[in-house]
Amino acid sequence: MIEEMVMIRCSIMRGGTSKAVFLMENDLPYNESLKKRIILSIFGSPDKRQIDGLGGADPLTSKCAVIGPSNRDDADVDYSFYQIGIDSEVVKSSICGNISAAVGPFAIDENLVKAVEPLTLVRIYNTHTKKVIYAEVPTVGGKSAVEGNFKIDGVPGTGAKIMLDWRNVVGVETGALLPTGNVKDKIFIKGIGEITVSIVDCGNPTAFVRAEDIGLKGIEGPEGVDSNPSLLEKLELIRGAAGELAGIIQDRYQSKKQNPNHPLLAFISPPMAYNTYSGGTVNPEQIDLVSRMMFMQVMHKTYAGSGAICTGVASKIEGTIPYELSSRETKKEKVFRIGHPSGIIEVEAEVEKEGGSFKIKRAAMGRTARKIMDGYVYVRKSVLLG
Repeated sequence: MIEEMVMIRCSIMRGGTSKAVFLMENDLPYNESLKKRIILSIFGSPDKRQIDGLGGADPLTSKCAVIGPSNRDDADVDYSFYQIGIDSEVVKSSICGNISAAVGPFAIDENLVKAVEPLTLVRIYNTHTKKVIYAEVPTVGGKSAVEGNFKIDGVPGTGAKIMLDWRNVVGVETGALLPTGNVKDKIFIKGIGEITVSIVDCGNPTAFVRAEDIGLKGIEGPEGVDSNPSLLEKLELIRGAAGELAGIIQDRYQSKKQNPNHPLLAFISPPMAYNTYSGGTVNPEQIDLVSRMMFMQVMHKTYAGSGAICTGVASKIEGTIPYELSSRETKKEKVFRIGHPSGIIEVEAEVEKEGGSFKIKRAAMGRTARKIMDGYVYVRKSVLLG
């Protein structure tokens, strides 16, 4: 009997407001090209429905985490994150803030890290950023805790609160917290005009623009933006131009191919009332800033975890657009509240100015996570042979 498929161990984990396929590093080939080919097959890409794989036909579920023990003294596990193209063959090495929340629980449950009750510190080395994230994971009975009273908007119910500290993840793609050396810059885009932008690189590089400067209110939802091709094209041009300025995109007109997910683009506005994606209401006194984030050429239905870290840090840097638009009375508060399409996300951010530079003392957020499935995914042997 000829076996036409191979079995690969996998888990499906929810981390924050995203979902990913988790694979063990030792179950995949060392060759990066072959590894990416296998991952594409696992997700059923390229295909806009991802019908022949585990992908959910949404950027927030087309994610993969590869985990293994770390040989570093300052880390417990290595974490490689891949953003998978849906209708393209893109497998982009990166980092995801929401999925990072699931790495600690996965590592504990797979016995890569010894559980220490009631809280286990998991030091996570991200192979893309080459930085360590610190995860404080509640544990019970030798496993990661699932039940708890912590609620995050965009996820039903409550769960155990996992704290992630990202203070080390600075300038990983551009080389600096402020890639241009400025808190604000001007970019000129043909057909649009001149736009002011703040580019900050903490967590993931993010370009911030004022919603009103691009003809938006700032409280638009995913349906209205994603169904407007001309607006999507405009936003991608702005993202591409900001990426050029930051040095991570060579040609703004080729941004989708050259760097489809970085920089993230956020258009922001002062606190105001709006209805959420899930039918709730956010009032201005509940938040410090309204933000909408573009992710993989569509609007994020909630908010990227790495983007939330960057937004919180940017709000503490005097002169940036997030600093100027956020609530005046909250600038000295450690907890910063961002209003996103599905509700609110809170970030703990502390930034100190030392001479002409800024030092991040804390950049943390609370998330929940849980395992959804353990099993095997089947991949055609022909994929392995190319």
